[in-house]
Amino acid sequence: MTPLEELHWLLRPAGGGLYLVSTGRAEQLALQRRLYRADRDDEVHDRWLEGLARLEEARAVILGIPSDVGAGYLRGANVGPQAIRERLLEERPDWPERARAAGVVDLGDVFVIPQLLDDEMLSAAQLDRSRRWLYPRLPEEARARLPVSPLSIAERALSLVLAVNPRAAVLALGGDHSCAWPVVKALSGAREGLGVVQVDAHTDLLEERLGVRYCYATWSYHANELLGRGGRLVQVGVRASGRLKAHWEEAYGVRQLWAAEVNADPAAALDRIVAELRGAGVRQVYFSNDVDGTDAAEVDATGTPEPAGLSSGFVVELVRRLGRDFTLCGGDVMEVAPPIARTPDGARRTVGLAVRYLEATLAAALGAPP
Repeated sequence: MTPLEELHWLLRPAGGGLYLVSTGRAEQLALQRRLYRADRDDEVHDRWLEGLARLEEARAVILGIPSDVGAGYLRGANVGPQAIRERLLEERPDWPERARAAGVVDLGDVFVIPQLLDDEMLSAAQLDRSRRWLYPRLPEEARARLPVSPLSIAERALSLVLAVNPRAAVLALGGDHSCAWPVVKALSGAREGLGVVQVDAHTDLLEERLGVRYCYATWSYHANELLGRGGRLVQVGVRASGRLKAHWEEAYGVRQLWAAEVNADPAAALDRIVAELRGAGVRQVYFSNDVDGTDAAEVDATGTPEPAGLSSGFVVELVRRLGRDFTLCGGDVMEVAPPIARTPDGARRTVGLAVRYLEATLAAALGAPP
């Protein structure tokens, strides 16, 4: 198969990554018709393929990863990508046209079997059953090479995208924060001098959690190892940790600016982040944005909101600064979970802020608003 042919099998049109047959299905189809300017549901697939055909010339791509299997005790981030796209269309009714004019291709969604996370965790029998369900029209030899779990599908899909167009910036919509791992892994093979700036209330630096290698609490550990340590991972906004900052920096070679430091002097914090990255030899940055890095007063529709966090204004200025001082090769918005908002307007406020973060990240990656 060619890369585009394989992408046709791996992904679904935007908004179609969640398996729905009754409840929520009408809303899902309505979003897809709006996104693809389609009058009928059968037109959605054709318009999606037309978008993928522009991949080689794209300046940026967007991928939805609607998986919360790697989350903690409260879930709901699987509907994050759909909620963000719906709000984006509400605020920017001409979004599809603006995106196309700016060279942005929406790759669609990773299709998520909600009990799966990463292929490494599956038996040969389960891999075979899932492949038969996901790729029923492919010959057995062809489908035996394809992934079935959301993290594995995302990594394979983005590796194909970057093989076709290594210049494209990658924007991901999660999903829990484990969804950042396949993006960083794919980018690491295509971008030299890669560093990661992670906005988060938590470190996510466990080597494994309950025996699981890849989840929301471990992805940063594996990203840091992949990058070669040495300060190429900078974490910003940490404030919920069972260990002191010195432990993480000394044990893992990361750099951290805890929320209290940032809030005491935001301008100095921005300068220090840039200096840390430059000192580590970073030339290209991936900006991973867990919305719980933002103060809980602004974001409560997420799995683990935390008080005393970063202001949204600082987060936006941070991504803008990274876009000015480095090549911003991608970014994400993770852990947006509308169903578990704590206040009556929490879901709407959180999703609105997620749209603001997405637009700021995309503008910084493109060098101009889309």
